[in-house]
Amino acid sequence: MRPEILNPLFAETLALDGVGPKIAKALGKLKLERCVDLAFHLPTGTIERVATDRLGLDLVGRRIVITLTPIDLREGRGRAPIRIFAADAHDNMVGLTFFNNPGWARKQFPLGEKVRITGKLDAYGDELQIVHPDKVDEDPPLSEPVYPLSDGLTNRRLRDLVRQVLERAPDLPEWIESSVKSERGFSDWRGALAAAHRGPNEEVARARLAYDEIFANQLTLLLVRQSARRRSTRPLEGDGRLSGKLKLPFELTNAQARCVGEIRGDMAQERPMLRLLQGDVGSGKTLVALLAMLEAVEAGAQAAMLAPTEILARQHYEGLRKLAEPIGVHVAILTGRDKGRVRESTLMGLADGSIQILVGTHAIFQQAVTYHDLGLVVVDEQHRFGVSQRLMLSEKGKRPPHLLAMTATPIPRTLTLTQYGEMDVSRIDELPPGRQPIDTLVVSEEKLADVVAGLGRHIDGGGQAYWVCPLVEESDKSDAAAAEERAEVLKVRFPGKVGLVHGRMKGEEKDAVMERFARGDLAVLVATTVIEVGVDVPNATLMIIEGAERFGLSQLHQLRGRVGRGTGKSRCLLLRGNNLSETGRARLALMRETNDGFRIAEEDLRLRGPGEILGTRQSGDHVFKLAEAEDIAALAPAAQADAQLLLDRDGGLEGPRGQAARTCLYLFERDAAVGLLKGG
Repeated sequence: MRPEILNPLFAETLALDGVGPKIAKALGKLKLERCVDLAFHLPTGTIERVATDRLGLDLVGRRIVITLTPIDLREGRGRAPIRIFAADAHDNMVGLTFFNNPGWARKQFPLGEKVRITGKLDAYGDELQIVHPDKVDEDPPLSEPVYPLSDGLTNRRLRDLVRQVLERAPDLPEWIESSVKSERGFSDWRGALAAAHRGPNEEVARARLAYDEIFANQLTLLLVRQSARRRSTRPLEGDGRLSGKLKLPFELTNAQARCVGEIRGDMAQERPMLRLLQGDVGSGKTLVALLAMLEAVEAGAQAAMLAPTEILARQHYEGLRKLAEPIGVHVAILTGRDKGRVRESTLMGLADGSIQILVGTHAIFQQAVTYHDLGLVVVDEQHRFGVSQRLMLSEKGKRPPHLLAMTATPIPRTLTLTQYGEMDVSRIDELPPGRQPIDTLVVSEEKLADVVAGLGRHIDGGGQAYWVCPLVEESDKSDAAAAEERAEVLKVRFPGKVGLVHGRMKGEEKDAVMERFARGDLAVLVATTVIEVGVDVPNATLMIIEGAERFGLSQLHQLRGRVGRGTGKSRCLLLRGNNLSETGRARLALMRETNDGFRIAEEDLRLRGPGEILGTRQSGDHVFKLAEAEDIAALAPAAQADAQLLLDRDGGLEGPRGQAARTCLYLFERDAAVGLLKGG
């Protein structure tokens, strides 16, 4: 159970003074539903003010707090602004300018009466001016933090709510090792939290909070690993009778063979395998996974492959079935779409063991799904599944199954440490023979007509193409609406040859369009990023990505990887807008220069942060709320060493520092990690 000391932080925001249903709704838009959410909602800037009694040119451009006496009022005609001329204590004049509601301005600033105001002092020609000053009854703080806001919230209101939360925040026991705390100049947790809310310049305080979050993450991963190592499972050793019959399209690369050996070595142990298989787009991860699953089947166990989307699940099913069924291995599929007799038949086959390999979405781990002897779980596109889902998998077999996670998103070393610290890592770092580099061009959206004409020539030559549309951020359109709009335009130009898939379509509709595209009935597939992973059409050799500057580098690399899967020369056109920043230019230039996914991933981490790369902001798994990309790179190794020291030297979660560390885990909602320990 959560320690009582944290209860004030985990109370709902409705417990705070001034929060009723209306303010609670505004807070909810920012996902600020509990006091702890407000505690971790740090300011992004500050407003600096100067208190003075004398106006002067030296203060132009700064926000001031001053007492003035209005002495003259001038109203313009029509929509012209109202100007109230006011004097300071030394008879220096300033114009207070209001562009609307002149009646309110006259009432707030009556002539001849002193008024205390705050606002930004500007120069308007030879005159000093303050546009829309605020009248104040008491002086505002000279340094005021500025928070991200939503409709219905003011910075002043949010600042007051944060003040209440900081007053509620308890003094927490120290979980950081004393030498680490001293070396980095960290204060206690409560002091750091208060300092961090003063503004972004409180770098040491913010680093302390980021360290705490990374430490909780690292400790969680180490506890997951420790728990797995304590448990025993069935060693799985195949005899090669199935894998030896496989008719492969090409020989394994050295990297694939190395990874297969590492996986087989893990599966032969009595402790469950926890291994991450990294490989760039097209490196042949699925074949490595199939060999691992055949190893399990040869040993008399079942294997299951979990995919993040229905499209990917069905594609894996077709690919695995074509290779495995000719050698006598029964492969089945189970998704949320499967109902009635088909579903019942699959469930019976799993329970009696006649289905040896199952492919599916999350449906394969529902409570009603019972396996005869589940020995291996393969999780594809691992970045969509976090620690909590990985913990869930261990509950499905008679004994914990071996786990092989895969990702086609190359992951920088620091993210491997923070997201997969409990796992061993295998990397396929070479491409199979026949995979060609993809020519990448950056094209201005002004040349859209030329791109469409080039698409026509590509189609006339028998080629197929993808056209990917982004979310249109500056409007209310969704990415689905943008894709629908582009598809309609292209259908006029290429009647009967254009298909459309997006996330709002039903699974059956998406599958039907994808099948037509795979068969060659359609020449162009207009899509959102729903095709980012798993779509494999060798004849599709042209990828057009519209609004390319709106995508992250790793996402662009994944999309580009949808082509280059056959023998034909492949191209990727990155259509960019005109308002491109220097950073945007550099990012697209990198895409043009290299097909190396690992180099791209390192740059993407630097530019966008870990949550976007790993997809966790969409998956619902834990996202770092406080730690930024640079924090992770700088602090993760030290936090991991600190967490390891806690387990090895300081008695784990049972010693004095361990009790404090439990509080840290609960604070950052890594509750499942505490539950891994008996009596936790």
